[in-house]
Amino acid sequence: MARGVGGHGPANIMKHLKGIKFPTNKNQVLDLARKGPGTDTSEVVDVLSRIGDKKYNSVAEIMKEIGKNK
Repeated sequence: MARGVGGHGPANIMKHLKGIKFPTNKNQVLDLARKGPGTDTSEVVDVLSRIGDKKYNSVAEIMKEIGKNK
């Protein structure tokens, strides 16, 4: 993913998911993202709120889901 996702690059989203433990689910992803650094937290949470409500086993799965829902 070379370009930003929903206006937000993958590296920025990754900053908000630092320390995530797998397996995880959408609610846990959103909870962690809300605690993320910076002033763009609400924008990252908005992007992540579009992922499916299912179990995720890796960051790659989360990023793939974001790509489907942009």
